[in-house]
Amino acid sequence: MADSVPPSGDVGVPDWLRRVAEEVPTDSTGTNPILARYAAADADAREAAVLVLFGGTADADPHARGGLPADAEVLLTQRASTLRQHRGQVAFPGGGADPGDDGPIATALREAQEETGLDPAGVQPLATWPGIYVPPSRFDVTPVIAYWRTPSSVDVVDRAEAERVVRVPVSTLLDPANRFVVRHPLGYFGPAFTVDGMVVWGFTGGILAGVFAVSGWEVEWDRSDVRDLESTLAAAGMGDSLVLPPELDSPSLRKVDR
Repeated sequence: MADSVPPSGDVGVPDWLRRVAEEVPTDSTGTNPILARYAAADADAREAAVLVLFGGTADADPHARGGLPADAEVLLTQRASTLRQHRGQVAFPGGGADPGDDGPIATALREAQEETGLDPAGVQPLATWPGIYVPPSRFDVTPVIAYWRTPSSVDVVDRAEAERVVRVPVSTLLDPANRFVVRHPLGYFGPAFTVDGMVVWGFTGGILAGVFAVSGWEVEWDRSDVRDLESTLAAAGMGDSLVLPPELDSPSLRKVDR
């Protein structure tokens, strides 16, 4: 079970997000290796966190899978296309912990505010997942699952770092036509999505696929649809974002490891 985060006041977890807040997914299909990358007890890991922020009406839709409301969305960012490396990659807001952060929730909220301008006061943390280890950077990344109870305006804060801040409809990500498995040239296989001209893969794609696996919202999709990552990114104008196997290289973390 995910580590529960007591909501402030008497505000409870929206019913449509309850499974996501209470369960940590595992890779039962063999298509999501990100979920199994935990740091060894003696690993010299550095703490980091990402904010997996869902918005939408708090009321569940009784006629939809898992009660998912029609306006459900998730917050993503896309790195600037002018960067010399990793241009155009899609990520959750997040990054490395600062000494003054009071745990991963504080890290995720601070980073999200710095990157997108969101007001942390409107975000209700629901749960934290166990850290996911990123070996080259030695980051142990805690996904912070949260609900955007009072949405605020968001946009790109630093255009030298990011070119888009996107509130992506969850229904679009769940559409089987937008889901597939990517094959990296170095042998990596992992879940991916296409949405709004972007390819979401690697660390971010793995977390989203993990959320969907326990959510009750998921629509069956074709896991035998395996696509070459290089050509898929090139077709989306994101060819330069392919450098390392995505389970080893997170765009959310790379900015704090330059």
